[in-house]
This record gives sequence, C-alpha cells and structure tokens, in this order.
Amino acid sequence: MRIAQIAPLAESVPPKLYGGTERVVSWLTEELVSLGHEVTLFATGDSVTSAHLIPVARRALRLSRPPPDPAIAMAALLEAVADAAPRFDVIHSHLDWVHLPLLRCLRVPFLTTLHGRLDLPNIELMGQRFPNAPFVSISQSQRTPAPAMNWLATIHHGLPLTLLPFTDRPEEYLAFLGRIDPEKGPDVAIRVAHAAGLPLRIAAKVPRGQTRYFKETIKPLIEGNGAHFVGEVNDREKQDFLGKALALLFPINWPEPFGLVMIEAMACGTPVIAWPRGSVPEVIEDGVTGFIVESEADAVAAIGRARHLDRGRIRETFERRFSARRMAEAYVQSYRALLESAHSRTSDHLRTLTSATALRARQKIGRRQSEPASSRSRAPL
Repeated sequence: MRIAQIAPLAESVPPKLYGGTERVVSWLTEELVSLGHEVTLFATGDSVTSAHLIPVARRALRLSRPPPDPAIAMAALLEAVADAAPRFDVIHSHLDWVHLPLLRCLRVPFLTTLHGRLDLPNIELMGQRFPNAPFVSISQSQRTPAPAMNWLATIHHGLPLTLLPFTDRPEEYLAFLGRIDPEKGPDVAIRVAHAAGLPLRIAAKVPRGQTRYFKETIKPLIEGNGAHFVGEVNDREKQDFLGKALALLFPINWPEPFGLVMIEAMACGTPVIAWPRGSVPEVIEDGVTGFIVESEADAVAAIGRARHLDRGRIRETFERRFSARRMAEAYVQSYRALLESAHSRTSDHLRTLTSATALRARQKIGRRQSEPASSRSRAPL
C-alpha cells in the first residue's frame, strides 16, 4: 500500500525533546515500513525516517531561530501534499483540521487522527462542515464532546517494544513527566510526593505561555518541598528517569485525549498513579498497572500499594495492549476500510452511469419505434 503520513511542523519526526504527536507519527511510520508498505513522510527536514521523506521546512519550527511564520510553512506543506497526492493509495494526516478543505478535493482516500482535545467551543461545526471526512480518535473519551463526527475507529497509541527497557529494581523516588501547565497538575504531584515522604523528580517542558506560572507557583513549591526539576529529557534519558522511579504521578485535571507518558512508564514496568480524567480509565488497569485515585490523600495511600504491584505484569500488559506494531496494524485495517469504501462508491457511481446510459438508449429506441414509418429517415441508396 502506498501511504502518505502528514506530520505537524512544530517538531521534527521524531522530536528531539518534547513532542507527543510527532513521536507517535514516527513510531507509526517506521512500523508501516517494517510491515512492507511504501510510506512517504511529509515533515521537517531534520526528521529521521526509513520512509521517503519530503522535507517541507528546514527544521522544527519550535527550534528555529528566528522563528518562521507558521502559516507560510503550512502553505508549503499543503502544496507539497497536493502535488504528490496522485502517487498515494491513502493519505493520513495528523494536522487536526487545516488540511480538510484541500484533501476532500484531491480524490484520494484520506483520514485524520485527532491528537488534541475536542471539548472546544463550536466543535460540532467541524462535523457539520465536513460530514464525510473520516476521523480516528486516540481514545473513546476524546470523542465525548463530538459524538456525531464521522468516526472511523479508535486507535490507542503504541510505542516500539525496544524503546524503553523493563526495570525490575526501582529507586526511592517518584516521577512527573510532561509539561509545566496547571492542567497537568505539577503542583499536585509536588504536594503528594512531599506528603508521602519521597523525593519527586520533574522532567518537563516549560511552554512560553507558562513561564510565569512556573516562576511564581511551581518553583517555590519545588524549593520548599525537596523536589528536583530536571527539565526536558530525550528518549535515552527517559529510560532511567521512568524506569528507576517507584511510580509515575499523573495528576491531570483536564480531559487528556491519551497521555503517552502512561504507556511509557508501563513499558518500563513502572506503575502509574493517575486521576480519572480523559483516557485514564481506558489506559490504566486499576490494581494491575497502577491506581486511579480521586484525591491527594488517595494518591499518597496508593504510593504504598504501588510497591507491591508486579512490575513484570505491568510490562506484559504494555506489550499486549500498547505496542507500535499493534497500533500500525490497526491503522492498516482503517486504511483498507477506506479503500474498500472508495471502491464501493466508485462501483456504485459506474453502475448508476451505466444504468442511466442504458435508460436513455431504451428511451431513444422507443421514440424511434413510435414514429410513423414515413417520417423515419432512410439511408441514401
């Protein structure tokens, strides 16, 4: 199958540091190649892939200095996709919405994986405006605000089995991994770790818009409670950071569409202590791969119980449910469903045209037969 993958341009594929969507695009692309498909990746020029790369921007927009105009980069990306579209059997976009007016005009089957939150004002208008555009959700929870959209499938994220090794002997600390943002709950993680009498290590990106929150809220909490801010970590550093943690704290207070860090921790055998928001109940098996808690007091109690969870079973659950191969195979099924649907529509259209042509021919013959013999034209002798 000839497959196009369209990645966002904020980060490279895979990202150098923070970047969940680009990381998933990379894992999916590599698995599709390993399954024998012909894959083309539209991404930034500093991306690394075994697929055919069509570079659109020179490097990740977030890391470019001076920062480029993202609208210009997006225009270039869409033009590149339009030029190459006839070469593909299916186009898979990870851009959310901006590509929809273009792709629906290209006559190539396409689908969109939505990676962000959908509890947004007027989100239902997107489904009304593009009723035939097929979407893939990354959790059932993500769909809740927009149930009427044209959902093709729900496919949970997966990561390579060899990316993060299993660790059987944790150390005495808790981990927080993500970004510094009130909806991620880093302040809650700091208080929980302090109440449990354990150090907390924070590996996180500080977005530009959250610099003040970090300086005024999180930094004083870190200094006053013995937590340690590590900053952003790459995949190699993440192995030790997550693998050696006693547990990962995931105190989100927003409808997280998936929460990649949960399965990264599970890959290491590290239990997850999470609040029941968004996809958490779909990802965490309470009492098996971690604990789902309702309060800070519950989280402190769960830390003690997490010591007794079977880390080998956590790893086994990850391998069974959240591998990149399982994710890629699920997407291939969706691609095939798209192609079968497109073939069916084409066949129906051809049958309709054939029937209409035959009807017109019968009507013409009927009219000729009803004409008087004297009025019928005769061929010259």
